[in-house]
Amino acid sequence: MGAVSSSAKPRVSARLAAIAESATLAVDAKAKALKAAGRPVIGFGAGEPDFPTPEYVVEAAVAAAKDPASHHYSPAKGLPVLREAIAAKTLRDSGYEVSPDNVLVTNGGKQAVYQSFAAVLDPGDEVLLPAPYWTTYPEAISLAGGRAVEVFAGADQDYLVTVEQLEAARTDRTKVLLFNSPSNPTGSVYSPEQTEAIGRWALEHGIWVITDEIYEHLVYDGATFTAIQRAVPELADTTIVVNGVAKTYAMTGWRVGWMIGPTDVIKAATNLQSHLTSNVSNVSQHAAVAALTGDLSAVATMREAFDRRRRTMVEMLDAIDGMTVPTPRGAFYCYPSVEGVLGRTIRGRTPTTSVELAELILEEAEVAVVPGEAFGPSGYLRLSYALGDDDLAEGVGRIRELLA
Repeated sequence: MGAVSSSAKPRVSARLAAIAESATLAVDAKAKALKAAGRPVIGFGAGEPDFPTPEYVVEAAVAAAKDPASHHYSPAKGLPVLREAIAAKTLRDSGYEVSPDNVLVTNGGKQAVYQSFAAVLDPGDEVLLPAPYWTTYPEAISLAGGRAVEVFAGADQDYLVTVEQLEAARTDRTKVLLFNSPSNPTGSVYSPEQTEAIGRWALEHGIWVITDEIYEHLVYDGATFTAIQRAVPELADTTIVVNGVAKTYAMTGWRVGWMIGPTDVIKAATNLQSHLTSNVSNVSQHAAVAALTGDLSAVATMREAFDRRRRTMVEMLDAIDGMTVPTPRGAFYCYPSVEGVLGRTIRGRTPTTSVELAELILEEAEVAVVPGEAFGPSGYLRLSYALGDDDLAEGVGRIRELLA
C-alpha cells in the first residue's frame, strides 16, 4: 500500500499561517542585520528604551539567581511577593485598590494581551480596535477567535477616537473595547474627561474594556495618565488591565508583565498559562519586585531624556515639507502623516504608500522607520525616539535631506 501524499493537507495550520510577523520587530531585525553588515543604519523601529536596567534591579536579580529557591518551579500565577507589589503599585500609580489574588504575572505584556483576549472572546465576538493600533492587537484578537473592528482617528483628531465613532461601530456582537493610553504607535494620550466618557459608554452598553497601560509613566507637556477603572470605578467587573515593567524601567528583555481582572477571568487565564508557559522566570520576577517597590527616580531621569528627544524630533520632522506631525504627549513615538510626501518623485522613485516610502528611506538614507500599514491605514510612519540624541538628530536629518 503506497504512502498517503501529505500534499493534500496544508503543512502549517490555517490559524498560525494567518498570523503576520510583528512588523516592528521585522524592521528592527532588518536594521540590525544591515548594521552588522557594516552599513551605518540608524533604527527608529523598536519601541525599546536605550537605557540599561537600573542597577538596583540588576542586583536583585543577581541575588535571586544565587538563591536555590529560584531554581525551581513557582506558582504559575506569579510569586506572591510580586503580586503584592503589583497591587501596591496599582494603588500608588492608578489610585484604586486591587487584590493580589486578581493579579496574574505573565511573560511580558504581550502574553497578558494574548491571554486577556483568549479569556473573554468566543468565535465571532467583535473587538472595537481604535486605529492606529499596536501591531500585536489584531493578531491576538484573531487567534482568540474574535474579529477586530477598526475605528480610525487620523492626525486631525490627534489619533484619539470619540464616543460617537465607537457607538457607530458597535453591533450586537461587540464584546470588547481595546483602550491604550498613552498610545503605541501614536503617543496620543486621552484626557481624564475623554477617558471617563469612553468608560461610561462601555459601562452603559455592557462592553468589556481591555486597557493597556504599559506607558503610564511616560507623559509630557502636562498630560496625565488616567486609569479608566479609576475614572469609572463601576467598570471593575468588566475591565482587564494589561501592564508590565518593560517600558517604565527599561526592562524589555526581562519579560515580566501582568494582567489584573475579575476573579473568574484571572482564574481562566491562569489555567491557560499553567499549560502554556507555567511560571515566569523567578529571577526576572524578583527583579520586577525591586523595580516596583523602589522609587521612581530612575524613571524620572529616563522620562526627562525622552521628553528632550521628543521635542527635537517633532521640531525636525515638522520642518519637512509634506509631513503633518501631531505632538505626541506620551510613550516614546512620533507618528507623522506623510500623505503630503506620497506621490512625489524622490531620487527617481515615486512612493505611493507608506510601505514604499519606508523602503525608500531605508535604502537611500539608511534609516529604518515603520510604515503605517503595520498599525492600520497607509500614509503614516512611526519613529521611536527611544534612542541616543546624536543618532536621533542624524537619522531625522538624513530623512529631511532625502525628502527636501
